[in-house]
Amino acid sequence: MVDLSNQRRMAAEILGIGETRVWMDGKRAEDIAAAITRADIRALIEEGVIKRKPEKGVSKGRARAKMAKRKYGHRKGHGSRRGAKGARMPKKEQWMKRIRALRRRLKTLRDEGTIDASTYRKLYNKAKGGEFRSVAHLNTHLESVGLIKET
Repeated sequence: MVDLSNQRRMAAEILGIGETRVWMDGKRAEDIAAAITRADIRALIEEGVIKRKPEKGVSKGRARAKMAKRKYGHRKGHGSRRGAKGARMPKKEQWMKRIRALRRRLKTLRDEGTIDASTYRKLYNKAKGGEFRSVAHLNTHLESVGLIKET
């Protein structure tokens, strides 16, 4: 077989790619071997005797499958965790999530007319003080006090 390493190198430089991405037609090896100038190589590229191979990429398929499982709640066990509990979900973010939900619930109760403005304000301040763990806890408190009926 003919040594085409010099032609491959020139073609790679002309195409602006690596040598491994240069494709040469094996049937036209003699024509490629005869091409000793860059102009000859350019002519062969225009003819389609020398082409660039497509780039090889890394498939994201496995990563997508993994992320789908994570969304579902799988692959999140102790062995997969990096960082402390507080780093994964900071205390402040937990608080923000909780207080916003409580305030949203209180606003809907006030707007519906279930509780009056003064009761709303008292409950709002209790929520701010950290008295309620969750919206469910707020609802049970309201039921026990008798402000809303059990659902």
